[in-house]
Amino acid sequence: MAEHSGSPQARRSISGLAAGLLVLALAGCELVPKPRPERPPEPERPPPEQPAPERPGPNLPADETRNRVAVLVPLSGANAGVGQSIANAANLALLDSGGERIRITVYDTAKGGAAAAANEALADGNGLFLGPLLAEDVRAVAPVAGGAHVPVIAFSNDVAVAGDGVYVIGFTPGQSIERSIAFARGRGAERFAALVPDGTYGTRASQAMTQAVIHAGGRLVGTRSYDRGPGALRTAISSLNMMGAYDAVLVADGGRIAAAAAPLIRAGASGAARILGTELWSTESDLGRTAGLRGAWYASVSDAMFNQLRSRYRARYGANPYRLASLGYDSVLLAIRIGKDWRIGRPFPEGMLRDAGGFAGVDGAFRFGRDGVAERSLEVLEVTATGTIVISAAPRGFD
Repeated sequence: MAEHSGSPQARRSISGLAAGLLVLALAGCELVPKPRPERPPEPERPPPEQPAPERPGPNLPADETRNRVAVLVPLSGANAGVGQSIANAANLALLDSGGERIRITVYDTAKGGAAAAANEALADGNGLFLGPLLAEDVRAVAPVAGGAHVPVIAFSNDVAVAGDGVYVIGFTPGQSIERSIAFARGRGAERFAALVPDGTYGTRASQAMTQAVIHAGGRLVGTRSYDRGPGALRTAISSLNMMGAYDAVLVADGGRIAAAAAPLIRAGASGAARILGTELWSTESDLGRTAGLRGAWYASVSDAMFNQLRSRYRARYGANPYRLASLGYDSVLLAIRIGKDWRIGRPFPEGMLRDAGGFAGVDGAFRFGRDGVAERSLEVLEVTATGTIVISAAPRGFD
């Protein structure tokens, strides 16, 4: 059963039977690489569900047949659409799987703050936190959850927040970069270069690039950063080209910046270099409109199962989900799987999160490392004039 929370608002119950068990399809379907579909339109907020009666006291009543799991996401403010999409997908996972041993309650991290939402979730008896979404919210929630020995499976992509009971299930740039570099090295690229934006993401991408090139046995010609100001990208590329020729260049940014960088790269001395992207490109459907990006490579989780989730989501909520909705779905599947061995009223068996065999979900195989970061099985895609094609399928598991 899933609920919504947000004092002093009433909780809303969600009930009903799933039209089909997508979770069973995950276990039986073969992932066949397909061209990536066009990017879906931005989702509309789903219509509110019918409210349940007001709760009788300050906290939820005791549940003697289920363990409580909190979903901590923004349901208001600038990121409300993403948060609602994750919450809806979490509910779908519960319905699809028939998870009868856990009860999900959704808490708004944007109204009153993430720490307040976490405290309310603890007061309601939740023994596992799924979320929050933003790194700063994870930092606010971590000490609250840690003090109560409640594990946190965060939707953030910032590996810096992982550890001490916090597990990061988000899509991290480092793994995407490592997969792309290894693939390019295997295809003959030896000299690498990188363009990274200023800020935390750029810093993480630069560090990942350096480590990936070393691990792949390549040579890093140079890295240049830019502040997205007028002319900054052109200056960075000009400076990078002065450092020497390169066989492949990483553009660690979204599609708009990559499209602007491509013709500048092609006009330089290393104009034939292979352009590489990051997981940020996975939400782009029109990369191929820029001729200079055709033939570019990037690594991402597979969309094969997400496309099925998107159809189920549309059928129930009448809108397309954000791509990050899969994190809500897969985290609930994970909780349900471990929940079979989670005794009612006892602490969540955190040690089972570190199952070396890993887990399977909408986004493919993943497992948590000792650092608490989800290691993912990624595919490599090539940008074409009509979309993308898979040129290296994601491994189905881990060695």
